[in-house]
Amino acid sequence: MDLDKGMAETVAPEMPSPAQIAACQWLPDAELSVYSAEYARTGFQGGLQWYRCATSGKYIPELQIFSGRAIDVPSCFIAGKSDWGAYQRPGYLQSMQASACTRMLGCHMVDRAGHWVQQEQPERVTGLILQFLEQARAVRAP
Repeated sequence: MDLDKGMAETVAPEMPSPAQIAACQWLPDAELSVYSAEYARTGFQGGLQWYRCATSGKYIPELQIFSGRAIDVPSCFIAGKSDWGAYQRPGYLQSMQASACTRMLGCHMVDRAGHWVQQEQPERVTGLILQFLEQARAVRAP
């Protein structure tokens, strides 16, 4: 993100046109209404917990117990190639692949997908998950 731009100015050039929004296929109105109804019923706290933990500092001491630990089970990373979250902390993805996940079986940046990769490219994500499960089964320790 440019230093002299806020979030709105940064993402404005990437915004879809009104015609593209009207033709939205990855989150049809019926699915959107399910999310809206659930958030109206339960609130949105769960969706914000990661941000609350990462930015408030309140939970950082409790999370220190995991500092330096690795994920030692088969793992796979799937993200949309256009999801800015995967790029906002340079080096994190490489660090995850090199040391945080000791049994990383795949790292996939899916074309034509952003933050909601599982909804934007469901067939591709499903294929990658099935591929990962097959690989994990093949490398499973006896």
